[in-house]
Amino acid sequence: MCLPSAESLTLDAVYAHDASLATDYGLILMNPGKKNRVAEAQVHATFCGQLGIPVFGEIRLPGTSESGDIVWLDSRTLLVGDGYRTNKAGIEQIRSLLSSKDSAKNGEVLSAPLPYGPGPSACLHLMSLMSMLDEQTILVDLPWLAVGTVELLKGRGFRLIEIEYSERETLACNVLSLGQKRLVAIEENAKTNQRMRDAGFEVRTFPGSEICINGAGGPTCLTRPLLRR
Repeated sequence: MCLPSAESLTLDAVYAHDASLATDYGLILMNPGKKNRVAEAQVHATFCGQLGIPVFGEIRLPGTSESGDIVWLDSRTLLVGDGYRTNKAGIEQIRSLLSSKDSAKNGEVLSAPLPYGPGPSACLHLMSLMSMLDEQTILVDLPWLAVGTVELLKGRGFRLIEIEYSERETLACNVLSLGQKRLVAIEENAKTNQRMRDAGFEVRTFPGSEICINGAGGPTCLTRPLLRR
């Protein structure tokens, strides 16, 4: 399925991952930190409503949030990046929404501080620094993750695969998992892709110089998963 065009959308809407978050209770509509993307959430709501997927909640000012900052560590644990696109108020609203359901089922919403990186005008998400490859393995840009985040991941028993750091600027850490050890990655990041193959993954690639690297949005950014299994 493809998100339909709408007059309120800009070119950024091609990175459909950011404007909503799928949960067991329906969509949480994001309130993007990048102002020209705010309208995307309602387009997601309308489209998903036609598919029978309800809206569970909505992030409102002063909270900001983008799903590029949100990683499911498992079916019950969200790790949310605290940075320029998603702020503390947005994280607290996500935590409050999920805790409004049966707390025994909802698990945790954990915060991960993000680095300054290239500064507030750049697109630096938590998913710029880590991608879940399967339930036990995470591809990471280790030097850019906070110490507390690295220790959290190691403490939960995850295997960490480091990217080739010369490929950082070509979005080496942005990899889409299809399940069953199958991944989609940008072909320009040959060294990182080989590391994943060496770790037992099947890596399929596509040329990403235009749609991904120029716009700072990789394979995960181009998709919005709607069902959690």
